[in-house]
Amino acid sequence: MTTPHPYFSAGGAATGPLALAHRGFSREGLENSMAAFGAAVDLGFRHLETDVHTTADGVLLLFHDEALDRVTDGRGRISELPSATVARARIGGAEPIPLLEELIAKSPDVRLNLDVKDWNSVATLAAAIERHSLHDRVLVASFSDRRRRAVQKQLSRPAAGSAGIVSNGLFVLLGPVLPAALLRLVTRRALRGVQALQVPVRYGAVTVVTRAFVKRAHRLGLQVHVWTINDPAEMHRLLDLGVDGIVTDRADLLKNVLLQRGSWRN
Repeated sequence: MTTPHPYFSAGGAATGPLALAHRGFSREGLENSMAAFGAAVDLGFRHLETDVHTTADGVLLLFHDEALDRVTDGRGRISELPSATVARARIGGAEPIPLLEELIAKSPDVRLNLDVKDWNSVATLAAAIERHSLHDRVLVASFSDRRRRAVQKQLSRPAAGSAGIVSNGLFVLLGPVLPAALLRLVTRRALRGVQALQVPVRYGAVTVVTRAFVKRAHRLGLQVHVWTINDPAEMHRLLDLGVDGIVTDRADLLKNVLLQRGSWRN
């Protein structure tokens, strides 16, 4: 495999599976809050998975949904609201929605897996990466391959990237039937700028993460990260298959699993 992008290491470590805290860590449902991110960091996590949206006046937020309604006491679509209005909303009625700048300032050693949720955030995220020199600290993710590539094209040097749903689908469907050399050729354009396949265990009735899937990814120099895994037995099973990272809501349980295996590196 090729030398990994700096995103995949933290504290000088470059081996062992990545532990990614999904929207931070909060048993109280305070996802994507500074409290949740802080709890994950306090556990020793150095890779956080989170999401970005942008307000109507161009402020980049760490938030999953397109609207405030599900997890805050506010209402409305973020892309249609000014930042001053969004700033009054509270996650779970308690926590403000954080800015990207807040998290990188408070936790300067943390790596961020950033899921670009809308086209409104392409330019604002690229500008933030450039402004704060985050190229080595972030992985740009999106279900949309086009959106992920649009961010990467605006960067002065590469940030890490993960495949979108179309690229992952190509790899899942073609991988078992094409020789490695031909698979590399067919997926070369789709996987440009990609270092990781971030996938669920299954897409509907299709099992994605198998030992053969992991081996095919590794032959092409790609890591496999699996989301969102909250059961310790399943964590062990996936790690036995050779996956390179696990995204979890239960950072506490994943840490225990990795400690048991002697694989906790964060």
